[in-house]
Amino acid sequence: MKTVLMSALLISTLSLSGCGALHTAVAKRNLDVQTKMSSSIFLDPVEPEQRTIFVDIRNTSDKPEFDLKPQVVQSLQARGYQVIDSPKRAHYWLQANVLQVGRSNARDTNSALAAGPGIAAGAVTGYAIHRATGGSSGGATAGALVGGAIVGTVVDAMVEDVYYSVITDIQIMERFDGTVSESSQHQLIQGDSGSTTSSYQRQSDMRKYQTRVASFANQANLKWPEAEPQLTQGLVRSLAGLF
Repeated sequence: MKTVLMSALLISTLSLSGCGALHTAVAKRNLDVQTKMSSSIFLDPVEPEQRTIFVDIRNTSDKPEFDLKPQVVQSLQARGYQVIDSPKRAHYWLQANVLQVGRSNARDTNSALAAGPGIAAGAVTGYAIHRATGGSSGGATAGALVGGAIVGTVVDAMVEDVYYSVITDIQIMERFDGTVSESSQHQLIQGDSGSTTSSYQRQSDMRKYQTRVASFANQANLKWPEAEPQLTQGLVRSLAGLF
């Protein structure tokens, strides 16, 4: 009878302790990719001969192999724009800097929730069964429950709720018939206690617009090679879609 009870307790512990991992695996079985822009940019329509654009896309993240420019250029050309190397002759400038590529803070922020069900399930199950058996403190039973909690933690560790993200700053410049007055002021730190103020003013015939694009991919046990093509596609669509 004691052996049967211990077996039943262990089975119950293992079943409940794996609930968190099972929920994550089922709920996040499909790849979810989203691309969001911080603010919209509206450019004036121009004649076909003015659809020339200078493209400068840089990557200051720790994944320099993440190269968007060829696909962005191809997408712009498909929209009827001529991509040229001369910034002076181009009607538009598209400048972008990829700031971050890789595991995102969203995963870190939700790590407690992702890991919590597995760990909590093992502990709560052990306590609940301990109370249900009248507070029995047999060594074999306690060992079985502890083993169940450990297995539950291991099972949860095999299923990760993974996020990858790409954060990109964008600046667009548009040439127009008019004059833009620009002024800028910078505070430059000198040593531990000093600073220097630098400022400039200039006239330009180009208007500037800035925005930020954040793309993320989420799936259980997601790997970077699986996320990269989808993130690239979403970001390219956003950049080219501004024109």
